[in-house]
Amino acid sequence: MKILITGANGLLGNELVSVLKNDHSLILFSHSQLDISDSESVNKQIDSSLPDIIINSAAYTQVDACETNYDLAYKSNAIGPKNLANKCKQLGIPFIHISTDYVFEGNENNNKPYKEDDKLGPKTVYGKTKLEGENLVKQNCDKYFILRTAWLYGQGKNFVKTMLNLSKKNKELKVVNDQIGSPTYAKDLAKAIKEIIDKKSDKYGIYHITNKGEVSWYEFAKKIFEIKKIEIKINPVTSEEFPRPAPRPHYSVLSNQKWIDAGFNPLRNYEEALKEYLDSFKDE
Repeated sequence: MKILITGANGLLGNELVSVLKNDHSLILFSHSQLDISDSESVNKQIDSSLPDIIINSAAYTQVDACETNYDLAYKSNAIGPKNLANKCKQLGIPFIHISTDYVFEGNENNNKPYKEDDKLGPKTVYGKTKLEGENLVKQNCDKYFILRTAWLYGQGKNFVKTMLNLSKKNKELKVVNDQIGSPTYAKDLAKAIKEIIDKKSDKYGIYHITNKGEVSWYEFAKKIFEIKKIEIKINPVTSEEFPRPAPRPHYSVLSNQKWIDAGFNPLRNYEEALKEYLDSFKDE
């Protein structure tokens, strides 16, 4: 199968290339090679390659920067997906689009994993533009998979590497303990996407895909150092003690039940995935 991947040099894009390259023909575009918010460029590149399916892993994911760069966030996270969805509908091919837990409100009084049809209420520019992207995909494409994920790590900059790098320079760290989510290994998400493709699934719709388990950032950091056997003091702090331009969800665990009910394989526990990632970790 001929698969076009946008954001191919990003955190998820790298893993998609790794898991798909042996079984499929890949057409890869980084942001510098294809600006998905430019409909003319999108049409030209897709018309010249005629893929069987498109995966959009391109997005403006700098959550804090989005707060002061609304136009850029909207172009990347809403207009770009719309352009790709339009082209998929025109060609009659499936579209796989990556979304986020930030489309939910994430209130601290919530303690039940979010289902796909639960009430939405993003509090950040990032979340609002990603939700608009979801809506535009649904409006402009019939054969779509919108995959919401969370707390992604893998190749490139991410929380796990940040913690390891900080541990080299500090004897103790402060980490937020009142934000709960499900850390997700990008490699596992890429394998889930491969399953959709290999099965030639037509069970279109919105799905939540994360590794199993839920933890706070503080608990996640502790698990990282435990696995790596690094002695360091971790101090739990509140979100108020660690202010950011964009508010983070207090609870944004996603239920994967719909994914499982559709006949797809559940992702493994986050601890198992994290251990595999850390075992292969190389300093950059």
